[in-house]
Amino acid sequence: MNNPFTRRSLIASSLAAAPAALLAGCTLPGAAAPATGPKSAIGPRRSNPIGVSTYSFWGFSGEPPPVAHCLERAHAMGFDGLELLEKQMLKEMEGNEAGFLRKLKHRALSLGMPLYAMSTHQDFVDPSAKERDDNVKITTTSLERAYQLGIPVIRVNTGRWNRVDFDTLMTQKGYEAPLDGHTEEEAFGWVIEAFQKLIPEAEKRGVVMALENHWGLGLTPQGVLRIVKAVNSPWLGVTLDTGCFLADPYDRLEMLAPHTTYMQAKTYPGGGKWYTLDLDYPRIARIMKKANYQGWISLEMEGKEDPETAVPKSLELLRGVFGA
Repeated sequence: MNNPFTRRSLIASSLAAAPAALLAGCTLPGAAAPATGPKSAIGPRRSNPIGVSTYSFWGFSGEPPPVAHCLERAHAMGFDGLELLEKQMLKEMEGNEAGFLRKLKHRALSLGMPLYAMSTHQDFVDPSAKERDDNVKITTTSLERAYQLGIPVIRVNTGRWNRVDFDTLMTQKGYEAPLDGHTEEEAFGWVIEAFQKLIPEAEKRGVVMALENHWGLGLTPQGVLRIVKAVNSPWLGVTLDTGCFLADPYDRLEMLAPHTTYMQAKTYPGGGKWYTLDLDYPRIARIMKKANYQGWISLEMEGKEDPETAVPKSLELLRGVFGA
């Protein structure tokens, strides 16, 4: 039989191909470098996911918009997920809470929009043990709602002394003196004890509580860290809010950055209702990058401008600094 692939021809063709093989991938002196392909899509995520709180669409005037409306608008505007303000859902849930939660969870899934956090309210700064226990029960209910929705973290607060209304509190830059006959030292004990009671409830549901630098005992980074370190559990972390340090915020934000579970980013298009902060977001982004923060950036738009223009404008700002 005549075989065209003789041993001699195979050797000859191999020798002819060798120089080309040796030169493959090499660039001769004076020759143009080979064109490179597009950047690989494989590798670490290059930016923080950016979501928005439902209350960014509310503005604290009139009835809050339905949560489903906020979900649809957040999706249409290009956010990566949605944070729920629990207070905003309460009226909608009346009479059919389980059905409401199932429907919301299903719609979020169909849109590919994670429900990544829920902001809750509780008050443990109270001399009454019964009141504090009642707030432990309220927070346990919030943990259960988050669990039902597949939300991994809830924003929690310490509460406050409630000597003045909120508008007055804002004129006092968030500070209140303790109730007569009581001290802040005493209140720290109440708050720490309450969160210690909540840790098993959070762990059982796989939902982290993240304490915000808010009012009350969370007014300073030292106050937040004192509580978190005393409880000493992975189920109590920190919510870092960029808009709750009303003076000299950057050093304070830097203190909390390494402990941050998730971050709320305030903006004020059109001016804020209670105050307006001119926040240096490139500087804040550098602080968070230094702390290796890789979690959610959650927009809380508090300006008076129409949310339909203010919210996308804020998203553009946050994408520009946290997407780099």
